[in-house]
Amino acid sequence: MMNDIDALEAFKKGDKKAFKFLFNKYYDRLVAYIMTYSHNKMISEDVVQQAFVSLWEGRDKLNDMRSPKNYLYAIAYNRYMDIVKKEKKQNNALSQIYERALQDRIVEDKEALELRVKKMNQIIETLPPKCKKILKMNKIEGVKYKNIAEIMGISLKTVESQMSIAYKKIRKGFENDKLILVFIDDFFSI
Repeated sequence: MMNDIDALEAFKKGDKKAFKFLFNKYYDRLVAYIMTYSHNKMISEDVVQQAFVSLWEGRDKLNDMRSPKNYLYAIAYNRYMDIVKKEKKQNNALSQIYERALQDRIVEDKEALELRVKKMNQIIETLPPKCKKILKMNKIEGVKYKNIAEIMGISLKTVESQMSIAYKKIRKGFENDKLILVFIDDFFSI
């Protein structure tokens, strides 16, 4: 029956059975220990496996008189912290890239919106006077078709016809802008 001190002595000489003894004794405990930090079994298992690889590679530096337990726990903890630091750096870099891209997008979207609004106003200005007035009463002032007909002394059919003319002209003006077409269709369906 092997104990930690005997296993450590044999392990330092490259004895694979001693390594297997230490691995079998501490693997599950170390995984459970790292899981208290990571809350992820796969990450914990990877960290512990890396800790055992480091133990094997550094076996000639081990102290004969001490148990490898504390050393293994320290290696596993440090490996896990390295992963956390690396992820934090990556997440920070990704956040900065995302933030920059978002700021660029906002500027682009704002400029595009301003151009669309300008174009929309130009198209509205080209509408016949009655059509323009009906469009503004309905879409800007929120007056219903029936009330527009009463206020202007025209039929409900005329209001509907004028709104249809406005809709078609605006839609034609933006026929190559798929994004705004969806908005126009929604806007006129209200």
